[in-house]
Amino acid sequence: MTEPSTRTGRPDSSYSSSSVERMAQHPNFARFARAGFVMSGIVHLFIGYLAIRLALGNGGGTADQSGAMAELAAKPGGGVALWIGVVAFTLMALWRLTEAVFGKASEPQADSKKSEAVHRIKAAAVAVIYFGFALTAFGFARGRGKSSSGESKSLTARLMENTAGTALLIIGGAVIIGVGGYHVYKGATRRFLKDLKGTPSKLVQRLGTAGYIAKGLAIGAVGALVILAVSQSDPDKASGLDGALKTLGAQPYGATLLVAAGLGIITYGLYNIVMARLAKM
Repeated sequence: MTEPSTRTGRPDSSYSSSSVERMAQHPNFARFARAGFVMSGIVHLFIGYLAIRLALGNGGGTADQSGAMAELAAKPGGGVALWIGVVAFTLMALWRLTEAVFGKASEPQADSKKSEAVHRIKAAAVAVIYFGFALTAFGFARGRGKSSSGESKSLTARLMENTAGTALLIIGGAVIIGVGGYHVYKGATRRFLKDLKGTPSKLVQRLGTAGYIAKGLAIGAVGALVILAVSQSDPDKASGLDGALKTLGAQPYGATLLVAAGLGIITYGLYNIVMARLAKM
Protein backbone atom coordinates (compact mmCIF):
# COMPACT_ATOMS: atom_id res chain seq x y z
CA MET A 1 0.00 0.00 0.00
CA THR A 2 1.33 3.44 -0.91
CA GLU A 3 1.78 5.70 2.09
CA PRO A 4 0.58 9.32 1.76
CA SER A 5 4.03 10.68 2.61
CA THR A 6 7.44 11.26 1.14
CA ARG A 7 10.70 9.74 2.34
CA THR A 8 11.32 12.89 4.36
CA GLY A 9 8.28 12.11 6.48
CA ARG A 10 6.34 15.14 5.25
CA PRO A 11 2.77 14.67 4.01
CA ASP A 12 2.32 14.52 0.24
CA SER A 13 0.98 17.92 -0.92
CA SER A 14 -1.84 16.45 -3.03
CA TYR A 15 -2.97 14.26 -0.12
CA SER A 16 -2.95 17.26 2.26
CA SER A 17 -4.87 19.41 -0.21
CA SER A 18 -7.48 16.69 -0.64
CA SER A 19 -7.84 16.32 3.14
CA VAL A 20 -8.31 20.07 3.60
CA GLU A 21 -10.90 20.11 0.82
CA ARG A 22 -12.86 17.24 2.39
CA MET A 23 -12.88 18.97 5.78
CA ALA A 24 -13.82 22.35 4.27
CA GLN A 25 -16.74 20.87 2.33
CA HIS A 26 -17.96 18.55 5.11
CA PRO A 27 -21.79 18.56 5.48
CA ASN A 28 -21.54 19.44 9.19
CA PHE A 29 -19.49 22.54 8.34
CA ALA A 30 -22.19 23.58 5.84
CA ARG A 31 -24.91 22.92 8.42
CA PHE A 32 -23.38 25.30 10.95
CA ALA A 33 -22.46 27.85 8.28
CA ARG A 34 -26.16 28.16 7.39
CA ALA A 35 -26.58 30.06 10.65
CA GLY A 36 -24.92 32.96 8.82
CA PHE A 37 -28.03 33.29 6.66
CA VAL A 38 -30.20 33.54 9.78
CA MET A 39 -28.04 36.24 11.35
CA SER A 40 -27.89 38.17 8.07
CA GLY A 41 -31.67 37.96 7.94
CA ILE A 42 -31.98 39.32 11.48
CA VAL A 43 -29.66 42.23 10.68
CA HIS A 44 -31.76 43.12 7.61
CA LEU A 45 -34.96 42.90 9.66
CA PHE A 46 -33.53 45.48 12.07
CA ILE A 47 -32.33 47.72 9.22
CA GLY A 48 -35.82 47.67 7.71
CA TYR A 49 -37.33 48.42 11.10
CA LEU A 50 -34.96 51.38 11.58
CA ALA A 51 -35.84 52.72 8.12
CA ILE A 52 -39.57 52.58 8.90
CA ARG A 53 -38.98 54.19 12.30
CA LEU A 54 -37.07 56.97 10.55
CA ALA A 55 -39.97 57.45 8.11
CA LEU A 56 -42.37 57.82 11.03
CA GLY A 57 -40.21 60.53 12.61
CA ASN A 58 -38.85 58.33 15.37
CA GLY A 59 -35.34 58.12 13.97
CA GLY A 60 -32.35 57.51 16.16
CA GLY A 61 -29.04 55.90 15.37
CA THR A 62 -28.17 54.76 11.87
CA ALA A 63 -30.25 52.66 9.46
CA ASP A 64 -27.48 50.28 8.41
CA GLN A 65 -25.77 47.14 9.71
CA SER A 66 -24.01 48.98 12.55
CA GLY A 67 -27.29 50.60 13.60
CA ALA A 68 -29.03 47.22 13.42
CA MET A 69 -26.40 45.62 15.64
CA ALA A 70 -26.52 48.52 18.08
CA GLU A 71 -30.30 48.05 18.25
CA LEU A 72 -29.84 44.32 18.82
CA ALA A 73 -27.22 44.94 21.52
CA ALA A 74 -29.74 47.08 23.43
CA LYS A 75 -32.31 44.26 23.58
CA PRO A 76 -32.44 41.70 26.41
CA GLY A 77 -30.05 38.91 25.46
CA GLY A 78 -28.69 41.03 22.62
CA GLY A 79 -25.08 40.60 23.71
CA VAL A 80 -25.38 36.81 23.57
CA ALA A 81 -27.08 37.05 20.17
CA LEU A 82 -24.21 39.19 18.88
CA TRP A 83 -21.59 36.67 20.02
CA ILE A 84 -23.59 33.96 18.26
CA GLY A 85 -23.60 36.27 15.24
CA VAL A 86 -19.80 36.58 15.35
CA VAL A 87 -19.49 32.79 15.12
CA ALA A 88 -22.24 32.42 12.49
CA PHE A 89 -20.87 35.19 10.25
CA THR A 90 -17.34 33.80 10.55
CA LEU A 91 -18.46 30.29 9.62
CA MET A 92 -20.34 31.59 6.60
CA ALA A 93 -17.32 33.65 5.55
CA LEU A 94 -15.07 30.60 5.84
CA TRP A 95 -17.56 28.50 3.86
CA ARG A 96 -17.63 31.06 1.04
CA LEU A 97 -13.84 31.15 1.17
CA THR A 98 -13.71 27.39 0.63
CA GLU A 99 -16.02 27.84 -2.37
CA ALA A 100 -13.61 30.42 -3.77
CA VAL A 101 -10.69 28.00 -3.33
CA PHE A 102 -12.22 24.58 -4.06
CA GLY A 103 -15.45 25.36 -5.95
CA LYS A 104 -19.05 24.70 -4.99
CA ALA A 105 -19.47 21.40 -3.15
CA SER A 106 -23.08 20.86 -4.28
CA GLU A 107 -22.29 21.32 -7.99
CA PRO A 108 -18.57 20.64 -8.46
CA GLN A 109 -18.79 19.91 -12.20
CA ALA A 110 -21.91 21.89 -13.16
CA ASP A 111 -20.32 25.00 -14.60
CA SER A 112 -18.03 25.84 -17.49
CA LYS A 113 -14.55 27.11 -16.67
CA LYS A 114 -15.66 30.69 -17.26
CA SER A 115 -18.77 30.53 -15.07
CA GLU A 116 -16.83 28.58 -12.44
CA ALA A 117 -14.25 31.38 -12.31
CA VAL A 118 -17.02 33.97 -11.96
CA HIS A 119 -18.62 31.94 -9.17
CA ARG A 120 -15.33 31.71 -7.29
CA ILE A 121 -14.78 35.47 -7.53
CA LYS A 122 -18.32 36.09 -6.25
CA ALA A 123 -17.76 33.62 -3.41
CA ALA A 124 -14.58 35.45 -2.40
CA ALA A 125 -16.42 38.79 -2.44
CA VAL A 126 -19.24 37.40 -0.29
CA ALA A 127 -16.63 35.98 2.12
CA VAL A 128 -15.20 39.48 2.56
CA ILE A 129 -18.71 40.85 3.27
CA TYR A 130 -19.40 38.20 5.92
CA PHE A 131 -16.00 38.75 7.54
CA GLY A 132 -16.98 42.43 7.70
CA PHE A 133 -20.28 41.50 9.38
CA ALA A 134 -18.35 39.34 11.86
CA LEU A 135 -16.00 42.21 12.74
CA THR A 136 -18.92 44.62 13.18
CA ALA A 137 -20.78 42.13 15.39
CA PHE A 138 -17.57 41.54 17.37
CA GLY A 139 -17.21 45.26 18.03
CA PHE A 140 -20.77 45.65 19.30
CA ALA A 141 -20.60 42.41 21.30
CA ARG A 142 -17.63 43.93 23.17
CA GLY A 143 -19.45 47.23 23.59
CA ARG A 144 -17.07 49.06 21.24
CA GLY A 145 -19.07 49.18 18.04
CA LYS A 146 -18.56 52.00 15.55
CA SER A 147 -20.94 53.63 13.08
CA SER A 148 -20.55 52.27 9.54
CA SER A 149 -21.73 55.65 8.25
CA GLY A 150 -18.99 57.52 10.13
CA GLU A 151 -16.28 55.11 8.99
CA SER A 152 -17.47 55.44 5.38
CA LYS A 153 -17.23 59.24 5.55
CA SER A 154 -13.78 59.09 7.13
CA LEU A 155 -12.44 56.67 4.50
CA THR A 156 -13.91 58.74 1.68
CA ALA A 157 -12.30 61.91 3.05
CA ARG A 158 -8.88 60.25 3.19
CA LEU A 159 -9.15 58.86 -0.35
CA MET A 160 -10.25 62.23 -1.73
CA GLU A 161 -6.98 63.78 -0.62
CA ASN A 162 -5.20 62.60 -3.79
CA THR A 163 -6.02 61.88 -7.44
CA ALA A 164 -5.48 58.12 -7.20
CA GLY A 165 -7.84 57.87 -4.23
CA THR A 166 -10.47 59.93 -6.04
CA ALA A 167 -10.24 57.67 -9.09
CA LEU A 168 -10.54 54.63 -6.81
CA LEU A 169 -13.71 56.08 -5.26
CA ILE A 170 -15.30 56.63 -8.68
CA ILE A 171 -14.44 53.08 -9.73
CA GLY A 172 -15.68 51.75 -6.41
CA GLY A 173 -18.95 53.68 -6.71
CA ALA A 174 -19.49 52.32 -10.23
CA VAL A 175 -18.81 48.77 -9.03
CA ILE A 176 -21.29 49.18 -6.16
CA ILE A 177 -23.93 50.45 -8.61
CA GLY A 178 -23.18 47.41 -10.79
CA VAL A 179 -23.63 45.07 -7.83
CA GLY A 180 -26.94 46.75 -7.03
CA GLY A 181 -28.04 46.41 -10.64
CA TYR A 182 -27.17 42.71 -10.57
CA HIS A 183 -29.32 42.23 -7.46
CA VAL A 184 -32.26 43.92 -9.20
CA TYR A 185 -31.70 41.76 -12.30
CA LYS A 186 -31.41 38.60 -10.18
CA GLY A 187 -34.67 39.40 -8.42
CA ALA A 188 -36.62 40.48 -11.52
CA THR A 189 -35.57 37.42 -13.54
CA ARG A 190 -35.76 35.06 -10.53
CA ARG A 191 -32.26 33.80 -11.18
CA PHE A 192 -31.96 33.37 -7.41
CA LEU A 193 -34.00 30.18 -7.80
CA LYS A 194 -30.83 28.48 -9.11
CA ASP A 195 -29.36 28.95 -5.63
CA LEU A 196 -32.16 26.99 -3.96
CA LYS A 197 -32.83 23.29 -3.56
CA GLY A 198 -35.92 21.77 -5.20
CA THR A 199 -38.88 23.87 -6.26
CA PRO A 200 -39.58 26.58 -3.66
CA SER A 201 -43.10 27.73 -2.86
CA LYS A 202 -44.71 30.79 -4.45
CA LEU A 203 -44.25 32.64 -1.17
CA VAL A 204 -40.49 32.02 -1.19
CA GLN A 205 -40.30 33.10 -4.83
CA ARG A 206 -42.13 36.35 -4.03
CA LEU A 207 -39.89 37.00 -1.03
CA GLY A 208 -36.81 36.49 -3.18
CA THR A 209 -38.07 38.69 -6.02
CA ALA A 210 -39.10 41.61 -3.81
CA GLY A 211 -36.11 41.22 -1.49
CA TYR A 212 -33.45 41.16 -4.19
CA ILE A 213 -34.96 44.14 -6.00
CA ALA A 214 -35.19 46.19 -2.78
CA LYS A 215 -31.66 45.22 -1.74
CA GLY A 216 -30.34 46.04 -5.21
CA LEU A 217 -31.91 49.49 -5.24
CA ALA A 218 -30.45 50.21 -1.80
CA ILE A 219 -26.96 49.07 -2.86
CA GLY A 220 -27.19 51.11 -6.07
CA ALA A 221 -28.12 54.21 -4.07
CA VAL A 222 -25.03 53.74 -1.88
CA GLY A 223 -22.81 53.64 -4.97
CA ALA A 224 -24.50 56.73 -6.41
CA LEU A 225 -23.81 58.64 -3.18
CA VAL A 226 -20.11 57.73 -3.37
CA ILE A 227 -19.88 59.21 -6.87
CA LEU A 228 -21.93 62.23 -5.76
CA ALA A 229 -19.52 62.78 -2.85
CA VAL A 230 -16.58 62.84 -5.27
CA SER A 231 -18.31 65.14 -7.78
CA GLN A 232 -19.20 67.63 -5.03
CA SER A 233 -15.96 67.17 -3.06
CA ASP A 234 -18.10 66.43 -0.01
CA PRO A 235 -17.14 63.20 1.82
CA ASP A 236 -20.19 63.57 4.08
CA LYS A 237 -22.33 62.52 1.12
CA ALA A 238 -20.74 59.05 1.17
CA SER A 239 -22.54 57.90 4.29
CA GLY A 240 -23.37 54.36 3.23
CA LEU A 241 -26.78 52.74 3.48
CA ASP A 242 -27.88 55.06 6.28
CA GLY A 243 -27.18 58.09 4.07
CA ALA A 244 -28.94 56.50 1.10
CA LEU A 245 -32.08 55.86 3.14
CA LYS A 246 -32.05 59.33 4.70
CA THR A 247 -31.57 60.90 1.24
CA LEU A 248 -34.58 58.90 0.06
CA GLY A 249 -36.59 60.14 3.03
CA ALA A 250 -35.78 63.75 2.12
CA GLN A 251 -37.44 63.43 -1.31
CA PRO A 252 -41.10 64.31 -2.09
CA TYR A 253 -43.27 61.58 -0.56
CA GLY A 254 -40.07 60.55 1.23
CA ALA A 255 -41.84 58.97 4.19
CA THR A 256 -43.83 56.69 1.88
CA LEU A 257 -40.71 55.78 -0.11
CA LEU A 258 -38.79 55.11 3.07
CA VAL A 259 -41.49 52.81 4.43
CA ALA A 260 -41.49 50.95 1.09
CA ALA A 261 -37.69 50.63 1.24
CA GLY A 262 -37.86 49.42 4.84
CA LEU A 263 -40.45 46.78 3.97
CA GLY A 264 -38.34 45.69 1.01
CA ILE A 265 -35.26 45.27 3.20
CA ILE A 266 -37.35 43.34 5.74
CA THR A 267 -38.49 41.09 2.90
CA TYR A 268 -34.86 40.47 1.97
CA GLY A 269 -34.18 39.60 5.60
CA LEU A 270 -37.00 37.06 5.63
CA TYR A 271 -35.67 35.56 2.41
CA ASN A 272 -32.22 35.20 4.01
CA ILE A 273 -33.78 33.24 6.87
CA VAL A 274 -35.48 30.98 4.32
CA MET A 275 -32.08 30.54 2.62
CA ALA A 276 -30.78 28.93 5.80
CA ARG A 277 -32.91 25.89 4.94
CA LEU A 278 -33.13 25.96 1.16
CA ALA A 279 -29.78 27.26 -0.13
CA LYS A 280 -27.53 24.91 -2.06
CA MET A 281 -24.16 24.64 -0.31
